[in-house]
Amino acid sequence: MIYRMLRQRITQGRLILRDENGEEHHFGEGQPEAYMTLNQPGVLRRIVRYPALELGESYVDGDWDTPDPVALLNVLRRNFASEAGSIWLRRLQSVLKLGNSRRRSRRNVAVHYDLDEPLFRAFLDREMHYSCAYFTDPEVSLEAAQEAKAALIARKLCLQPGQQVLDIGCGWGSLAMYLATNHGVRVTGLTLSAEQHRVAVAEARRRGLSDQVEFLLEDYREHRRSYDRVVSVGMFEHVGRAAYGTFCDVVRERLQPGGVCLLHTIGRPGPPVHLTNPWIDRHIFPGGYIPSASEVIGPIESSGLVLCDLEIWRRHYAYTLHHWQQRFQSRRDEFVRSKGERFCRIWEFYLAASESAFDSGELEVFHFQLGRDQDAVPLTRDYLYRDVGEGAWRRSEQAPQLSESRTAS
Repeated sequence: MIYRMLRQRITQGRLILRDENGEEHHFGEGQPEAYMTLNQPGVLRRIVRYPALELGESYVDGDWDTPDPVALLNVLRRNFASEAGSIWLRRLQSVLKLGNSRRRSRRNVAVHYDLDEPLFRAFLDREMHYSCAYFTDPEVSLEAAQEAKAALIARKLCLQPGQQVLDIGCGWGSLAMYLATNHGVRVTGLTLSAEQHRVAVAEARRRGLSDQVEFLLEDYREHRRSYDRVVSVGMFEHVGRAAYGTFCDVVRERLQPGGVCLLHTIGRPGPPVHLTNPWIDRHIFPGGYIPSASEVIGPIESSGLVLCDLEIWRRHYAYTLHHWQQRFQSRRDEFVRSKGERFCRIWEFYLAASESAFDSGELEVFHFQLGRDQDAVPLTRDYLYRDVGEGAWRRSEQAPQLSESRTAS
């Protein structure tokens, strides 16, 4: 029955499935091509009952394997994506109506970001940017792409030496220290992760930046100072839909007249789906939610902030995650010894599922540039690209898709 369904449904790309008895079954044809090996009987029935959760759970349990999880996920997304939102939407709607309270936010952050520092150092770039990099060319290094991201954010903030900057969700302090070092500003970073706070404070002290950067273990809703600029990178996904208005109100209250904010967040194209992947919610980012642009623009307008610009980054996070996966795999044996096989399967499935979502266009990154008034930023985008080589900004149509260039690094 399940094999008959797969033959009917897989029409884009090809799935080669080896069952628990070693027999091969072929579904579909063409590219992308993916392989899946079943290690236990009944695995497909388990997955079909609740695919959004059980595909990942069964992988973590070791019930199936694949040499290329991104290729497999891309084939499944192409052929089954139309069903993704309907089956479990009703189960999640009541949860998604809730915002994240201060206590819940701290608990959610601890699940992921308080994991030990060596894990993140193993797969992130040298500066430990844990967010989408900006690839001026698909072949540049992860370090170069993360620096390009920080430089572009700095330009969008229209920084001047001596200004005060608030970094909401500062992570390990990478962006704050970049801005302070390269633009002569003073940055206050907020995080709810005790581990991130510890690392950021120590690194700022090591670099001699303690007089320019300050890191606080504090909820953004509790902070009361005013700033020339506000930046938030990769934190908005954890705010919760019900708190979007609160977040935008806080940004406006923190900004001085003429102030500028850059909000960098994962987003989804199209209308809201009111859906969070249950596997990601259980294992990786509890309480998270990925918004559509319309869900963010409404609260921005209600807060009185001016939407000065909106840029959509496509594929950049797929390239970023591809680098992270490669670096994690290079240290996998080490983490099997220290954390166990199950942990490693959770982590590699998380990276693969995320890469596939961005590679397929299911997710993207939004850059909302906001101002306290309409004159907060220049009238044209020329200032963003001035003094940048022409070739560096050319995102050519010939850039390879990750699913077609798996060995690129």
